[in-house]
Amino acid sequence: MDDRCVRAADGSDVEAICRICAEGWRDTYAGLRRDAEIEQVIAEFYSAERVRSELAPAGPDWSGWLVAEAEAGEVVGAGAGGLTGPGVGEVFVLYVDPRRQREGAGRALLEAITERQLADGAHEQWVSVEPANPKGIPFYESQGFTLAGKQQAFQMSGDSLRYRRALPHRPTPAPAPRRTP
Repeated sequence: MDDRCVRAADGSDVEAICRICAEGWRDTYAGLRRDAEIEQVIAEFYSAERVRSELAPAGPDWSGWLVAEAEAGEVVGAGAGGLTGPGVGEVFVLYVDPRRQREGAGRALLEAITERQLADGAHEQWVSVEPANPKGIPFYESQGFTLAGKQQAFQMSGDSLRYRRALPHRPTPAPAPRRTP
């Protein structure tokens, strides 16, 4: 899988995004969070109504949903990010179907999210990860993120680890010289 397999999500992807994120949450957080808390997060963030309303970008603070497709067009991953401040990107969500992990979909989604953030002027990127997340921590560390601290988890009990990486600087092209007649 490579970045050519990542595209902006559309209405036909809503069911797949909801399924992948729900299965990803259950797979990742089983044993780390109470079942009721897992289901509450899934109901709040990964309902068809909410995902459908968040498909499109809403400015630099929400880049819209992206999906990763396998060879046959099957959606196997979903993710989104945005800017949380000037020059600061955040990976808000990134899940791959648990049966399709380690095929490159996660890396391709992260690269696509990063490209959007670079285009919006990001020079650093952050992500929050559950402290005992056995999949997220090694994935983000393998992509150049380093532990930068912790904070209260977003709308959940406990803390999240905060990982950060610097993004390559993209100089703004100089304007073309004006021709004088």
